[in-house]
Amino acid sequence: MTMLQSRDNGGNNMAKFKPLDMKGTPIDDQFMSWNEMIKEPYDKETTDAYTKTRVILMNGIENNSVITSHAMARLIRDDEVKKQMAIIRRADSQHQETINWLNPASASVLETTVSYEQVAVDLTANLAKNEPDPYFKQVLDFALLEDFDHLYRYSNMMMLLEGKDATMITQNKTDIKPGRPTVVEHRHPVDEMRKHFDKETASLKSKMNNETIVSAEQQTMLFYRSHGYQYGDDLARKLYAEIAEIEEQHVSQYELVGDPNVTFLEKLTLLQLNEAYNYYSCAQTETDPRIKKIWERFCADEITHFNMCAQLLEKVEGRDVMDVLKQDSIEPLIVFEPNKDYVNDVLETQVNLQPYNMEFMDANKLPGGWLSYTYRERVNAGGVPSEDVIARAQSALAAPGGATTGE
Repeated sequence: MTMLQSRDNGGNNMAKFKPLDMKGTPIDDQFMSWNEMIKEPYDKETTDAYTKTRVILMNGIENNSVITSHAMARLIRDDEVKKQMAIIRRADSQHQETINWLNPASASVLETTVSYEQVAVDLTANLAKNEPDPYFKQVLDFALLEDFDHLYRYSNMMMLLEGKDATMITQNKTDIKPGRPTVVEHRHPVDEMRKHFDKETASLKSKMNNETIVSAEQQTMLFYRSHGYQYGDDLARKLYAEIAEIEEQHVSQYELVGDPNVTFLEKLTLLQLNEAYNYYSCAQTETDPRIKKIWERFCADEITHFNMCAQLLEKVEGRDVMDVLKQDSIEPLIVFEPNKDYVNDVLETQVNLQPYNMEFMDANKLPGGWLSYTYRERVNAGGVPSEDVIARAQSALAAPGGATTGE
């Protein structure tokens, strides 16, 4: 069954993702030459906003696979397992470079940042809307409002430094307005602790949602850490540092939702399955024919990686892959689309929530000894970049001639 045949006869609804029915590409045929690997970037002026978000997401999915595989390789003794991991990891590494190099050099760090936050908002909303586990859904909704606010802060920073309207990047598909204020997002590390689902009872969709959001948030954290220094403007540098720390909190809470009792090979199998699932999802909705072919090719590669891990699972642990999956399909797919109504509903009902003892409660009901009060006072002492950027933007807009470019 090919990718294009996966749609229903009417061509309107996307079919279930059924990895066990899909044909992969032989692993020896997957490695690329430099000319195959590095392709022409997309045009930042004409490319659809959601093509950009798919590029960002899949770069994060591949990065997480490679980083996790490297970390696991340091703890595994079985040489045969490590050899297979190394082969898969090299193919994933080439995937990651192909995808990341689709981003154009002409895009500024702030332009790319706005797209990163559009990923965070519309990806998190899509996962939350389709998350069957009520607690995990609440965790997603909670962080959604924080990433929503980050989009607002960075958009104002871009207006100040570059004189650009962020809606030109988001193409009005995602609202840009305040969410849960970043100033109150800073929490003591223990307040990022979350309950984990049970691998035996959690749905495969929940497991895929967890791998996806961890990958996406980890990538955002690393991007801000790696690029925030590139602006000479002191406020911009501090804003990137401030929001990078919130992304670190998000990675902490999301990774804790996954069941820590999975074996190494279970984890590797789920990671490779998640890559295929995300590529398949991207391929079904991609509007750029050239990039759609990349998603389809890499999906077939990842099906092979998934099968390789399934074979290791059977050989090393004596388990059939269905012992891990417990179902042969995943639905619905992950789709980038406008989520304005959903975000507004969450904003209206949950903006005042904060975490306490691994649950969420209204901030007005938090105990006086909540550790995050003291932590927040410490990090916010002397000024808060996310607040200062709005004050500076409002001042610039009120000045004769409005906002100006430059530092």
